[in-house]
Amino acid sequence: MYEAIKGLFVPFLGTSIGAAAVLVLKNGIPKRLSGFLSDAAAGIMAAAAVFSLLLPAMEQAAEAGNVPWLPAVLGFLLGAGLLAAWDRVSARIGHTGAVSHSTRMLVLSVSLHNVPEGMAVGAAYAGLLSGKGSVTAVSAFALSLGIALQNLPEGAIISLPLSASGVGRGKSFFYGVLSGVSEPIAGALTILLSRFAVPALPWLLSFAAGAMAYVTGFELLPDTQKERPLFGTLFVLAGFMLMTAMDILLG
Repeated sequence: MYEAIKGLFVPFLGTSIGAAAVLVLKNGIPKRLSGFLSDAAAGIMAAAAVFSLLLPAMEQAAEAGNVPWLPAVLGFLLGAGLLAAWDRVSARIGHTGAVSHSTRMLVLSVSLHNVPEGMAVGAAYAGLLSGKGSVTAVSAFALSLGIALQNLPEGAIISLPLSASGVGRGKSFFYGVLSGVSEPIAGALTILLSRFAVPALPWLLSFAAGAMAYVTGFELLPDTQKERPLFGTLFVLAGFMLMTAMDILLG
């Protein structure tokens, strides 16, 4: 259980560190550094979606006597589809209202965007705590770490614009941290839900994999190909192989 608690708060720590950029960096995290961190995180998250979520989902479904691919495919599509729908809704409401309203919507949008990522970590640790399938402490923690790397610029996205608009640095940092609170909460709720509804665990794992795949494919990889096609792709591949190696050698 200690491993799960620690893993749930690693992504939140990433958001908090990113938000702290407003306290120590005048211009925030250097764009190139945050880009390469996002590239590596994309590779880690892609591998984690397969090794820490989809494969365990199929294994647990098979152990329960169900069709292995059914929860994997349907849960994956549901997770990706719901996150895509939320992105469309948030894009529409994000351009309306006053500045204060837009700020609240930005914090809300990032907070809700973090929910499926928190679910992904929670689903991975739920699989680990169940003692079934191929989820290991290493693969679950690597998933948490990959999301934390991605959260570094997300925390800065909240705190830095607020500071630039005249909000105090301390308050800007608070709002940045607040946007990440949803992740450990969503992760903890996912673990609790899986304990009360064990047959739902393959679906939760697959749902989280779909949501993570959407984040990776829609938000992280396009920037890689547009702004840094060569080195960005190398960082993506390095992240993927790092996660694969950790899962095989340490799992």
